[in-house]
Amino acid sequence: MTAMTDIDRDIALSDLQIAVVRVLWRNGETSVTDIAKVLGDERGLKHTTVATLLTRLEKRGVVEQRREGRQLIYRALVSEPQVRRSMVADLVGSLFGGDSRELVAHLVRESELAPGDLENLRKRLARKAP
Repeated sequence: MTAMTDIDRDIALSDLQIAVVRVLWRNGETSVTDIAKVLGDERGLKHTTVATLLTRLEKRGVVEQRREGRQLIYRALVSEPQVRRSMVADLVGSLFGGDSRELVAHLVRESELAPGDLENLRKRLARKAP
C-alpha cells in the first residue's frame, strides 16, 4: 500500500486516533507494544485499546501494518499536514460556512491569537500574495 496523496480525502480523526498517529509520525514504523507504552504513559491507554485504534485506522487507510516475527509494526500512510488540511477544512465548512476568513475573524474576536500572531499572519499572507 502506498501513502495517500489525495489532499481532498476526508481524514477526520478523533483525539485518541491523532495521539496514535502522532506516535507514528514521531517514531516512524513502530510496534503496537511501543505505541501502547507511549500512550499508556501519556494517557493511561491499555494495549488492547491501542490495538483496536490501530485496526480501525488501518481499515480507513490511515496506517498500514506488517508482521515482524510475532509483532505487528505500523506506519502512517497520511502526513500531519494532510490531516490538518482535512480537519481544518471540515471545521471551516461545518462551523463557518466554508469561509476561512470567518475562522480568522473568530480567532481575533475571541482573543485566541497571542500578541504578535496578527503580524506573523500578515507576513505569511504577504508571502502568498502574487
